[in-house]
Amino acid sequence: MTETETFSYDVVVIGAGPVGENVADRTRAAGLSTAVVESELVGGECSYWACMPSKALLRPVIARADGRRTPGLRAAARGPLDVAEVLAHRDEYVAHWKDDGQVSWLDGTGARLHRGHGRLAGPRTVTVTTPEGRTETLTARHAVAVCTGSRAALPGLPGLGDGTVAPWTSREATSAREAPDRLIVVGGGVVAAEMATAWQAFGSRVTVLVRGSGLLERMEPFAGELVADALREAGAKVRTGVSVTGVRGENGTVVATTDAGDRVEADEILFATGRAPRTDDLGLETVGLEPGSWLDVDDTLRVTGSDWLYAVGDVNHRALLTHQGKYQGRIAGDAIGARARGEAPPTAATADDGAVPQVVFTDPEAASVGVTLAEAERAGHRVRAVDVDLATVAGAGLYADGYRGRARMVVDLDKEILRGVTFVGPGVGELLHSATIAVVAQVPVARLWHAVPAYPTISEVWLRFLETYRG
Repeated sequence: MTETETFSYDVVVIGAGPVGENVADRTRAAGLSTAVVESELVGGECSYWACMPSKALLRPVIARADGRRTPGLRAAARGPLDVAEVLAHRDEYVAHWKDDGQVSWLDGTGARLHRGHGRLAGPRTVTVTTPEGRTETLTARHAVAVCTGSRAALPGLPGLGDGTVAPWTSREATSAREAPDRLIVVGGGVVAAEMATAWQAFGSRVTVLVRGSGLLERMEPFAGELVADALREAGAKVRTGVSVTGVRGENGTVVATTDAGDRVEADEILFATGRAPRTDDLGLETVGLEPGSWLDVDDTLRVTGSDWLYAVGDVNHRALLTHQGKYQGRIAGDAIGARARGEAPPTAATADDGAVPQVVFTDPEAASVGVTLAEAERAGHRVRAVDVDLATVAGAGLYADGYRGRARMVVDLDKEILRGVTFVGPGVGELLHSATIAVVAQVPVARLWHAVPAYPTISEVWLRFLETYRG
C-alpha cells in the first residue's frame, strides 16, 4: 500500500491556467507559501486549446482579408492561404503542447507545482492523485482557490453517445491537423463564429446551424448580422432558427438531422453550444457543495458561506473570458493576502458587472464592452442608442477600400455617461480599450469632447458619436 505524502501551505490553488497563475502570483507576492495543482498542462485551456491557438489560426485569415481590401495588395492577397504554414505556426505558438516555459515561469514565482488530479477532501484540504498513482494530501492554512475553468458542453442528442461520431469541440477545432473538406458548425456564439471563419478560409466548406435568430446574440443585433453576411460572402452557409435533433455516422460521413427534417452531411461536426464548469470530480460534496455546479461567490471571489474557499474564473460563471478570469485572479490573490494579515480586502471585482470587454476575431471583428441597448432598457435605465456608420470615418476609408462597419454607444440620459459601446468592422478590436475606460470610469459625455482622437484614424468614430448625439 502506497503511503500518502502530506504537505502544508498557506494557500492551495487547484488549476494552473492563467487564472490560477494570477492567484498564485499575488499570494506569493503577499508572502504566502502557495501550492498549485494541475492535472494537464500548466497554462491551461487558454494557452493550448482556446485563446492562443485560435488567434494564431485567425490572424492570417484577417490579414489576408485586409490585404484584399488594400490598393496595391489585392493581387498579392488573392491566392489561397498556406494552411500548412498556418498550422505549423499555431503549433509553435502553443509550444507543441508542452508546458516547460510555463512551468519555468511558475517556478520563478516561488509557488510549488503538484502535478495530478486535485480534489477537495474536507475544509482546507486537497488530495492529489499523481500521474504515477501516488496520493498527496495538501492542507491550506488560509485558503483554497478553485481555478479549474470550464469545458465544452455537448448536448444530449441521439447519436452523440454511441461512439459512431466523434464530434469536435473547441479543443479539436483549434488543434486539428488538417482542414476537413466539409465542416458543420453547430452554435452561434464566439467559438462558432471564429472557427467557421478560420476553417472556411482554410478551404473547408462550412455550414453553420444556429438555433437562435442570429450569430453573437449577446452583442448588439447588427454585430451578428455583419459577421453572418461576411461568412456567406466567403462561401459558408449560415442557417438560423435551426435545431439539430440527431447525429449519426454513415460510412465515414457525419450526418446531422434538423427539426425541419433536413439532412446535413459533413466530414466533421463542431459543437460550439456552451460551456460547463469543471467541478464534477472536484470533491465539492466533502464541503457541502454540489458536484458539477457553478460556484457562487462574492466580489472578492470567496464562495458564498465559506471563509476559506475561493472560486475564480469560469467556475463562478460571472464572465467566461480569460482576461476577466485573470482580473479576478489578481483580486482574489490580494484578498487572500489581506485576510491572512487580518486586513480587509483592498479591491472588489466590480468589472464583472456591466463593464466586461470582449473581442470576436472574425472578419469583420466585433468588439463590445458594457451592456447592449436592450440590456440597459431591461435594467430600467433611460438610455439612447447613438449609431455611426464606420465607413463615414476618414481613417476607416484609409484602412480598407469599401470599408463596412458600424458602431453604437448606449448613453444613460439621466447620468450622461456610457452604459455600453459596440464596434463591428475590420480592425476595431484595438478601439475597444478606449471604450472600456469610458464605461468603467463613467466619463461624462461632455468630457469626452476633450479626448481628441488623432486624425486620420478609425478612432475618430468618437467624434462622430458625439456629433450625432448632439444632433
